[in-house]
Amino acid sequence: MAGRRKATLDFVQPLEQEGFSGIYCPSPGDGLALCEALALITREIPFGTSIAHIYTRHPFEWAQTAAVIHELSGGRFRFGVGVSHGPAHDRLGIKPGNPLDDMRKFVAEVKGYAPQVGALPPITLATLRRRMVALAGEIAEGAVWANAARSHMTESLRHLPDAKRNDPEFFIGNMVPTCVSDDRAAAATVMRKVLTSYVKLPNYQNYWIEAGYEVEMTAIRAAVALRDDDAVRTAMSDRWLTDVTLFGRAKEVRDGVEAWRAAGVKTVILVPSSTHGGQMVAFEELIAAFR
Repeated sequence: MAGRRKATLDFVQPLEQEGFSGIYCPSPGDGLALCEALALITREIPFGTSIAHIYTRHPFEWAQTAAVIHELSGGRFRFGVGVSHGPAHDRLGIKPGNPLDDMRKFVAEVKGYAPQVGALPPITLATLRRRMVALAGEIAEGAVWANAARSHMTESLRHLPDAKRNDPEFFIGNMVPTCVSDDRAAAATVMRKVLTSYVKLPNYQNYWIEAGYEVEMTAIRAAVALRDDDAVRTAMSDRWLTDVTLFGRAKEVRDGVEAWRAAGVKTVILVPSSTHGGQMVAFEELIAAFR
């Protein structure tokens, strides 16, 4: 966020020293610029974008910068890309085409610039439903979800070829909203607030219906039509919230990470929030939970 970029970078050394397995930058802000900084101030930890919005730059510009970071980092950088969603497109005045076609073309163009820009990092596709998962297995070096349902991951991963799913070099990740707190009810309230904007999106609603949450999504759609955010959050059942997020005491969160790994997610990307502070406080709580 503006005004705390230097403070964000100050957290990097503790994350690397504490043995975290990676740092992944979400789509708000300029994740690629942040990754360039990470390349220069870290030595061993892997890092990447998760997720860079493909429509905001020309593929040549993406390729140039990705190649620079790949070289500066000694190969520790992973380029995660996605098509984003309707509200972001509307805000920026972007008129995308078919997401699958656009992603296929984007990856082909970026990779095609390698002779000009130099070696490129592995590319990870932001996935949600089966066709984008299958495309990731076909043209990319990884797949990353955001706010996936753990109970549905086995079904989602079925759409990757066995060779890719079992390849240790093929990235399989999920961004999991997380809140570490001894007050489980307060943490659940925070998680419902964090996910309010996501459950309003039709693509996420359709995904969660496939994952077995039709009752919740039907109620949420009715609440969205009434513009009633309180009703939206009320419709987020405890079962759904526990399946999509991690919250509660430190051990509960740690156990949840292991449950995600058991479900087939190799890289569990924790996106922290706090019950009594901003994201910087949330990072401190997350580090303490795994220390």
